[in-house]
Amino acid sequence: MIDELIKIYERDLDRLRVEIEAFEQESNLWKTNGNITNPAGNLCLHLAGNLNTYIGKNIGQTDYVRDRHAEFNLKDVPRNTLLIQVDEVKDVVLSTIRQMNRDDLEEVYTEKIFGYEMTNGFLLVHLATHLSYHLGQINYLRRFLE
Repeated sequence: MIDELIKIYERDLDRLRVEIEAFEQESNLWKTNGNITNPAGNLCLHLAGNLNTYIGKNIGQTDYVRDRHAEFNLKDVPRNTLLIQVDEVKDVVLSTIRQMNRDDLEEVYTEKIFGYEMTNGFLLVHLATHLSYHLGQINYLRRFLE
């Protein structure tokens, strides 16, 4: 399971980087349309914050401090800054998972999420689907806006 999680996170974080790079107009990273409220730039910031918190800080014991409000409210962050954050969170996620073993996956996660206990393995699968969900939104926004 650990090898599979590494492959999924590596694939999808690489894809996030590609999606952010693929915006022809950097300003479009911060645009929405109609009832879409979160631009791609904020979704990217959110994914970095989410993964740094739940995997890096809570499993990997990093000293990351999350600012969830900023993830959704910062605007016009340079593309290069977003890409640096993607690269950094990829390193944190992969190094954390690589240090885990089967027993670590079966341990109860450090905090209740959605009001119930879950294992580290369950949370890592959940976070991978969360990443994939927002990655699809970013892709759709890019194609819609450009």
